[in-house]
Amino acid sequence: MNLSATTVAILGAGAMGEAVLAGALRSGVAPEHLTATARRPERAQQLAERFGVPTTADNAAAAAGADVVVLAVKPKDMAALAAVVGPALRPGAVVVSVAAGLSTRWFEDRLPAGTAVVRVMPNTPSAIGAGAAALSGGAAATPEQLDLVEAVLRGSGVVVRVAEKDQDAAGAVSGSGPAYVFYVVDAMTEAGVMVGLQRDLARRLAVQTVLGAAQLLDQTGEHPVLLRERVTSPGGTTAAALRALDDGGVRAAFADAIEAARDRSRELAAELARSGAPAPSPAAVPAAERG
Repeated sequence: MNLSATTVAILGAGAMGEAVLAGALRSGVAPEHLTATARRPERAQQLAERFGVPTTADNAAAAAGADVVVLAVKPKDMAALAAVVGPALRPGAVVVSVAAGLSTRWFEDRLPAGTAVVRVMPNTPSAIGAGAAALSGGAAATPEQLDLVEAVLRGSGVVVRVAEKDQDAAGAVSGSGPAYVFYVVDAMTEAGVMVGLQRDLARRLAVQTVLGAAQLLDQTGEHPVLLRERVTSPGGTTAAALRALDDGGVRAAFADAIEAARDRSRELAAELARSGAPAPSPAAVPAAERG
């Protein structure tokens, strides 16, 4: 899909908004057709200099000119932003949410009737084009609009479509997933130091091992169990290490972690539903909530 004429607004260009911005540019959105909003002037200047895109503190003005409007503020600020953005949307615009826990229906209840809403949960490696994002469409989103959003996001990495009921689970795996990998690399580094390696060397070996193993999985398409078995000789060093991991309950801990992330996403949505009932007046939100 040729995106050179598609206009995109990213409202709230914090870390995740910036990752989406960078990916949209890699996907082929022209810099002059992409607008980012930021509350702080120094942040707006930083984005303009880094990416060559127009910036503003006016969320409504940015949304008014866009085919795709990405809402990238914190979940607690979404109701106020929706109140500002709704009246400004052009006919046929697609609203994309990157907020954990908030359903497409939540946005549809706060935006003009018939607004196409797409929910997506990217992750931080999207900033370097190596992310993973799960995408779901709301009641009014057409297949063509889903294709458009997917095309805009493709420069951020892998984009998959999931049923909206699976969004919290997908976010628990890939949205929070980079933190699990960083945790593992840190643990491997510390363990390397404990057995006598210099910290820089241990970290370098750990990072490259995780990177290489992930690339091997991706490029071969083989099941991780098969690849693991090829490394594990009977009675060898890897078998001893894996036994220690099993004894430490690592597999069960990952299951608990992902369930906890999924459940917290649901809790956040419930908390917002209890506290946020109707959308506040547009005056309740600053020009740009985050940046």
